[in-house]
Amino acid sequence: MRYVLNRIGFFILSLWAAVTLNFLLPRMMPGNPADAMFAKFQGQLTTAALDAMKEAYGIGQASLWQQYIDYLQGLLTFNWGLSFMQYPTPVSDMIQASIPWTIGLVGICTLISVFLGTALGVYISWKRKGFLDNTLPVVSMIFQALPYFWVALLFVFVFGFKLNWFPMYHGYDPGITPGFTREYISSVLNHAFLPGITLILGGLSGWIVGMRNNMMYTLGEDYVTFAEAKGVKTSRLMFTYAARNAILPQLTSFAIAMGNVVSGAILTEQVFSYPGIGNQLTSAVRSQDFPMIQSSFLLIAVAVLVANLIVDLLYSRLDPRIRSGGIEQ
Repeated sequence: MRYVLNRIGFFILSLWAAVTLNFLLPRMMPGNPADAMFAKFQGQLTTAALDAMKEAYGIGQASLWQQYIDYLQGLLTFNWGLSFMQYPTPVSDMIQASIPWTIGLVGICTLISVFLGTALGVYISWKRKGFLDNTLPVVSMIFQALPYFWVALLFVFVFGFKLNWFPMYHGYDPGITPGFTREYISSVLNHAFLPGITLILGGLSGWIVGMRNNMMYTLGEDYVTFAEAKGVKTSRLMFTYAARNAILPQLTSFAIAMGNVVSGAILTEQVFSYPGIGNQLTSAVRSQDFPMIQSSFLLIAVAVLVANLIVDLLYSRLDPRIRSGGIEQ
């Protein structure tokens, strides 16, 4: 219980720090977003119009402390300001529209990479020095070494442009009305195939090699050798004794990967013009859409913190030594 309370307390402190930094950093920049927006019109707007814009963006004459209180209230009520590039659309509406695409694509591809890579790592470590053990890590590392955007561009050119097997852009056919219909779901899956394969191939190697190395170390432990000498079944020895302990270091990487799901694969989404949060964030940076950038970064930070908290709690369940504060001598 003490361990759980410590982790929750650290999470709350980290969350407060992320929220506060997200509030302070934009306000430490010279000028303010409304002034930058006003400058684009080159004097076409009046001073009254500028004051109205400042009021709309929540940048008034209030003190910094009052702005901080208003900022926290806005976070709790999902009032994250108005977008510059799609004024006067609320930022929360834009994020609500884009984040399901990112979670659906990047989240599912991450889970596939984790489970497939971990399973393959367990298998090739058990069948070490076999054909798969000699070839699979090398082949997968080749894909991981290639930049995401280069692989994405290659797939677009070969399978989209040359062979015309898959669409090259967007999340679904614009001529189809969104809804839970067979036609719409089929179109979504068809459009997600190329970016999905790009993400899976790029992330698979790390999970294969990481799990293989962890398994090789665990298989050399005395308790595994003793269990094997006692005649424990191969399947039980492989999963209950070796894999269960070897998978613990993978959880930290899994937490980082799941936390990064929200940020999306920015370059991959950009190549395929996929309507996710990564593509939205890129457009916001180009348009200097500060409310959108600020809200996106905060969302990414919160996602990473939540993912790490969940894995810390799972760690304490899988390894009792953590709850007791270390290995007893």
